Amino acid sequence: MNTQLSDELTRLLGDRFTMSDYERQQHGQDESSLPPMLPDAVCFPLSTEEVAEIVRLCCLYQAPIIPFGAGSSLEGHVFAPHGGVSVDLSRMDKILRVSVDDLDCTVQAGVTRQQLDQSLRQQGLFFPVDPGADATFGGMASTRASGTNAVRYGTMADNVLALTVVLPGGQVIHTGTRARKSSAGYDLTHLFVGSEGTLGIITEVTVKLQGLPEAMSAAVAGFAEFDAAVKAVTEIRQAGIPVARIEFLDEVMVTAINQFAGLNLVERPTLFFEFHGSTTTVHECAELAGEITHAWGGSDFQWAVDTGERNALWKARHNAYFAGLAFRPGCRSLTTDVCVPISRLAECIIETKQDLNESSLTAPIVGHVGDGNFHLMFLIDPAKPEDLAEAERLNKRLVQRALAMDGTITGEHGVGLGKMKFMEAEHGKGALAVMHAIKQAIDPQNLMNPGKMLPPL
Repeated sequence: MNTQLSDELTRLLGDRFTMSDYERQQHGQDESSLPPMLPDAVCFPLSTEEVAEIVRLCCLYQAPIIPFGAGSSLEGHVFAPHGGVSVDLSRMDKILRVSVDDLDCTVQAGVTRQQLDQSLRQQGLFFPVDPGADATFGGMASTRASGTNAVRYGTMADNVLALTVVLPGGQVIHTGTRARKSSAGYDLTHLFVGSEGTLGIITEVTVKLQGLPEAMSAAVAGFAEFDAAVKAVTEIRQAGIPVARIEFLDEVMVTAINQFAGLNLVERPTLFFEFHGSTTTVHECAELAGEITHAWGGSDFQWAVDTGERNALWKARHNAYFAGLAFRPGCRSLTTDVCVPISRLAECIIETKQDLNESSLTAPIVGHVGDGNFHLMFLIDPAKPEDLAEAERLNKRLVQRALAMDGTITGEHGVGLGKMKFMEAEHGKGALAVMHAIKQAIDPQNLMNPGKMLPPL
């Protein structure tokens, strides 16, 4: 690393700048199966102003800049393939403002989802985007995260109102306002939401909030066939029943979470439901959904009305990743996701299961079937290169299948390094050229998270 740059960053940050092997290792890996790629140094800023100065100095000395949140990404977003400086925003963890009347708040990028929700509950509010991991708001905005509540409340793209962003060179801009709609100019907010740190560093996020519903209830139903489970979900959605969450687990994942979380679910394709609203509304919606589920051969609902039971059920769902890893001790996971139109979801899952049945790999499936998004965990023995090769082969087939069904290569994990090679297949050369033009206009030195998302033209 450039000595002058390290001296300047040390003067700026003191011991919040480090080149230690431990921190470099921690900031050069994530939850993906990709080999670590370490930065040259790590910074821990406390304010937008410090981030701006770090970026200014890195641009002056031509050092790549890699934003870092919680490190829970799955496609190598935080890796440093060209070295450079990892800018860890986790200490920027202040909730700056909450408006109960306007149902919005502004947080620093290092605030985590659970941290905000714990603070909001005493005011009768919650933030609806729930990706499972306790991710930071900067990371969730940068990857356009989603989660179990998206079927009712939408993704980060639907819930971000405004951003503070540090551009290459250190300029600070504010995008959007707290107004719920605007016709003024280009939508810069949603240009940066999902840009994966390739255009700038998000330091503050203003998001929509929701009031805590009067009543919540959760239910589980098992099915003999995948197709019936997905068709039940389709009919529930077509009926306009406002379900807050509809999650799908295949029989392998059910077995894994039974073992990991101590549940006793029947080990077959299973749907998890959650209903929000008034006590009357929740009861009526759940009853209608139960009738549809039963008509498609689903088991009677197993209810979890009590808060403790409901939390235990969703904790088990959110811990599906760790349950999958524990299912084959010593393995790592190549975790992938796609999203397809709901009418093609059953077909996509069934064809994927056929691939898995013909393979030597175990790969539990879990999905947000209410919006056509599902995930696979290819469980890989690190000592067997052939496992990784097989997982990559099946992942490529999955992506091609999703695109053939007019779907997308990723519904919520993002592109990073792992899915960059599939971007042209989804968008075409023309659209990729436009993305490159935007990148070149904002980051002409290609220092912001270089080597991610956009493949060479």
